[in-house]
Amino acid sequence: MPLQILVDADACPVKEEIYKVALRHAVPVKIVSNSAFRVLVHPLVERVVVGSGFDEADDWIAERADPAAIVITADILLADRCIKSGATVIAPNGKPFTTASIGGAIATRAIMADLRAGGDVVGGPAPFAKTDRSRFLNVLDAALVKLRRQP
Repeated sequence: MPLQILVDADACPVKEEIYKVALRHAVPVKIVSNSAFRVLVHPLVERVVVGSGFDEADDWIAERADPAAIVITADILLADRCIKSGATVIAPNGKPFTTASIGGAIATRAIMADLRAGGDVVGGPAPFAKTDRSRFLNVLDAALVKLRRQP
């Protein structure tokens, strides 16, 4: 299985960082979204525009996630699906989703949704910071190195 990076791109703040690391490692990148937007013009970068239906981008990514894939997403439920397929999953802030952490992330997501629905919690995640970008670069690079070393 050839390595690849699958990006849940509609709200991804680290596309430029993904290109930088992927090109250095010569790994193909698929930028998956519901609408067309500009992507880096390079033979290793492919824009994939899916339909506008609910979860179409997630379904496309999940169907192609395998042990040779790195999936970049902030979507916890997509991360869970991809982990179950053996993919490496990294959030845009550089925090990896793992089999050990995904259950807690899903539970927290459900609790926060209930609190928001009841009007008890306002707001969302912390703003994206420079340290998140730096952590993401390091984690993506390390994940590619690790996958390359596996037989």
